[in-house]
Amino acid sequence: MNNVITYEFPLNERIRVFIRIEQLFLQLNHFLTGENIWDKRAAIDTILDIMMIFSRNDLKSEILKELDRHSTTLNLIASNENVDSNKLNQILAELDQISKKLYSESGKIGISEMGSDLFQSIAQRSAIPGGSCSFDIPAFHYWLQQDIQTQYQEIDRWTKPFNTIRTAIDLILDFIRISSPSREKFAEAGFYQQSLEQSQPYQLLRISVDKSIACFAEISGGKHRFSVRFMNPSSDATRPVQTTEDIPFQLTCCLF
Repeated sequence: MNNVITYEFPLNERIRVFIRIEQLFLQLNHFLTGENIWDKRAAIDTILDIMMIFSRNDLKSEILKELDRHSTTLNLIASNENVDSNKLNQILAELDQISKKLYSESGKIGISEMGSDLFQSIAQRSAIPGGSCSFDIPAFHYWLQQDIQTQYQEIDRWTKPFNTIRTAIDLILDFIRISSPSREKFAEAGFYQQSLEQSQPYQLLRISVDKSIACFAEISGGKHRFSVRFMNPSSDATRPVQTTEDIPFQLTCCLF
């Protein structure tokens, strides 16, 4: 069992969007394991959120840039004698394969699914609290009553265009998270601040705290400097306040 809680703070908009997409796909996986109507409703809501992000961002272009950046960095360290060349070549081949798949997929990903009459109806009514009742969208009510296999086939068809880009995002975030070692730090009276080297392309901050510590980490900052405040959770009558205790934690400034 994991005995720490890890808080992540993206240092640029690209990584922020990638992490949001990652979370939505994890939610989708969870809801798809359920077999009742409420699970399928939650799954459809999550797909709509995914499609909305794709409709507002040129993610294909952003991911190709990120994959190219990773390939360039890995090629620069290929001559290092401490590098496992077989593993490195395997990773480079995987990056190249994903890039080629993305280049081969024409058009903006997810737009065709957004044009579905059912999805348009659900999206329009979802802006209204409780707006997807059976009397609002009878076609959706009908779909929810179909057998599970039919629903899975439909959901697979709707989400299939995102599979390559999801694989790419998972790979990119995995690389970033393991790119740098973690270091033990202390937040004196619940506060910690650090400057970041401007010459280094930091992507993500990770703050890991032991679960036994009754505080949560509130992170703020940007690519030059960041701060962490450890806050006592609120009760019914009070707002969260910064702890006065010294808090030990692990800090990872992810570079890759």
